[in-house]
Amino acid sequence: TIRCLQRCFTKFGSMSNRPHIPQTTCKHGSSGPPWEEDKYEDGIKWKFLEHRGPFFPPEYQHLPDNVNFYYNGKVVKLGLAAEEVALFFAQMLDHEYTTKDVFRNNFFKDWRKEMTLEERVLISDLNKCDFRELHTMHKEKVEARKVMSKEEKLVRTNQKIVEEYGFCILDHHRERIGNFKIEPPGLFRGRGEHPKQGMLKKRIQPEDVIINCAKKSCIPEPPAGHHWKEVRHDNTVTWLASWTENVQGSCKYVMLNPSSKLKGEKDWEKYEVARRLKSCVNGIRQQYQQDIKSKQMETRQRAVALYFIDKLALRAGNEKEEGETADTVGCCSLRVEHITLHDLLEDKDCVVEFDFLGKDCIRYYNKVPVTKRVFKNLKLFMKNKEPGDDLFDRLNTCLLNKHLSSLLPGLTAKVFRTFNASITLQEQLQQLSNMTDNPAEKLLSYNRANRAVAVLCNHQRVPPKTFDQSMANLQSKIDGRREQLALAKSELKLAKKEVKAHSSDSKLQAVVERKKKAVQRCEEQLMKMEVQATNREENKQIALGTSKLNYLDPRISVAWCKNMEVPLDKIYNKSQRDKFAWAVDMTGADFIF
Repeated sequence: TIRCLQRCFTKFGSMSNRPHIPQTTCKHGSSGPPWEEDKYEDGIKWKFLEHRGPFFPPEYQHLPDNVNFYYNGKVVKLGLAAEEVALFFAQMLDHEYTTKDVFRNNFFKDWRKEMTLEERVLISDLNKCDFRELHTMHKEKVEARKVMSKEEKLVRTNQKIVEEYGFCILDHHRERIGNFKIEPPGLFRGRGEHPKQGMLKKRIQPEDVIINCAKKSCIPEPPAGHHWKEVRHDNTVTWLASWTENVQGSCKYVMLNPSSKLKGEKDWEKYEVARRLKSCVNGIRQQYQQDIKSKQMETRQRAVALYFIDKLALRAGNEKEEGETADTVGCCSLRVEHITLHDLLEDKDCVVEFDFLGKDCIRYYNKVPVTKRVFKNLKLFMKNKEPGDDLFDRLNTCLLNKHLSSLLPGLTAKVFRTFNASITLQEQLQQLSNMTDNPAEKLLSYNRANRAVAVLCNHQRVPPKTFDQSMANLQSKIDGRREQLALAKSELKLAKKEVKAHSSDSKLQAVVERKKKAVQRCEEQLMKMEVQATNREENKQIALGTSKLNYLDPRISVAWCKNMEVPLDKIYNKSQRDKFAWAVDMTGADFIF
C-alpha cells in the first residue's frame, strides 16, 4: 500500500490534482486503498467544503435596432421577456423540433405567459410570426464563433471565471467543480417524443438556489440585490448547490468534477459491486428460476421481473419525479398493454413482444423468446386485467432492490445492468479483437463491442441532421482514393517493366521501391477510410457514449488498450481520461472484470 501511495504521489503530485481510487489488487501486488487519509464514519463525505457558489448567465439584452420580429407582415417591438423567448424559438428554426405540433403548441403557450397584455392581444397565431431576422442574426454569430482562433475562444470562455467559480476547497484540497455554471434559459427539447418539448426553461435566480458548504467556511455571496433560497451545511452529500427546474420539477445540482477524488471513489465502488456480482450471479439466477415456481404471487412477479432485468438489461422503472407527465416506464412499472404474448412467432416458441417508452421517451421495441415457465407466468399476470393495468401489480422498485440487497450488499437492479453491460463488453472484445489487425480495424472491433452493449441497454439516438451529407462526402473521398490507388498500381506495373528491361539500373530499382511504398500508403489510407465509413454507418442510430461513461468498467477498456497496443486517447478523450484516472493508473494488461 505504501509503495502504491508513493508511486501515485510521485506521478500525480497531491490529491488535489487527481483521484487515486483503489482496486482489489493493484499492479504492484498490494491490496487495499492506495491512501490512508480522510477516513470518515459511514455517511460523512467531507469535513470542510468552501466554494464561491454557481455562476449565473448574463441577463438578456435587447436585439439590435436593425433586427426585427414581424407579426402578420408588420414589425413588432417586443418587451424584453417576450423578445428573449422569441429568440429561443428563432435559434431553432432550422431544426425539425420547430415543425412538430407538440413543440410549437407548448412553446406558444409558454411564450404568451411572458408577453404583456398588449402583446397577447396582438399575437394570437404562431403561424403569422416571422422570426427570420432573429434566426439570421443567430446564424451569423454561430459562423463568427467557428472562425475564431483558439486564443479568441479562450478569451470568450474567460479563464478568470473558471478560476473563481470552477474550483472549491474540499478537506484542504483544491478540487475542480463540474458544472459550476447555471444553465441559461431556453426551450426544453427532451428526447424522443417528449410531451413537454417546446416548454420554456425559465431563468434560474439566486432565490431558487440552495447552497451547501461547511459551517466554518466563507459562505458564497449571491449576486448584488439577491439572496439564496437557503444555506445548508450537509456533509452527507457531495453537491455544492441545487435548485428545481420548472419543466419537469427535477432537482439540478452543482457537483464536483468527474475527475475529483469523491467522484472517482464512487465510480470505483459501483464497478466493484458489479464485479462481486460476477462471483454469485449463477446462484442468484438459480434462485429466481426457483422463485418463478413459488406459490406466492409476489415472489413469482419479482422473479419474472428479475429475469427480464438480467436477460434484457431493462431499467428497473423508478417512480417519476414530481411534475413528470411523460408516459415512460421500466420493468417494474410495465403495463399489460406494453407486452404481447406469442405462442409461436417467426419459428420461435414463447415469444414476448415488448413495446413501450423507456427513459427520456426512447422507444423500447423487442421480440424475445423466453422460457415456458416465464411465458406461463406472464399469461397468469395478465389474466382478467385491462390494458392499462400493471403487469407486476404486487411489485415495485423498492421491493425489488430490497430483495437484491439481501442477496448481495449494495446490489440493485442498476448494478445488474452495469454487470451485464461490462461482462458483454469484455466477452465481445475477446471475440472480436485480433492483434494482427491494423489500428483502424482494432478500433472498429472496440466500437462494435461497445455497440453490442448500447443495443443491449437500448441506447438509441436520432441520426445527425448532417449524416447523409457527411457520408456522401466520405464516400467521395473513398472513390478518389480508389482512383489514386489504381493509378499508383499502374505506375508500379510500368516501373517493374522498366526494371525488367534494364535490370542493372539501380535508379530504376529505387523508383520501383518508391512506387511500392506509394501503393502501400494508398491501400492503408483506403482501408482506414472504409473502416471509418463502416463505423459511422453502424453508429447511425446508436449512442455509444452513455454506456461507455456510465455502465462499462473503464478498467476493461484500459486493459484492452494495453493488450492491443492501442493508444488510450483513441478510446477516451482528455476529460474522460481524467474522469477515469483511477482506472488508468491502477489497471494492468491482465485485468479481468
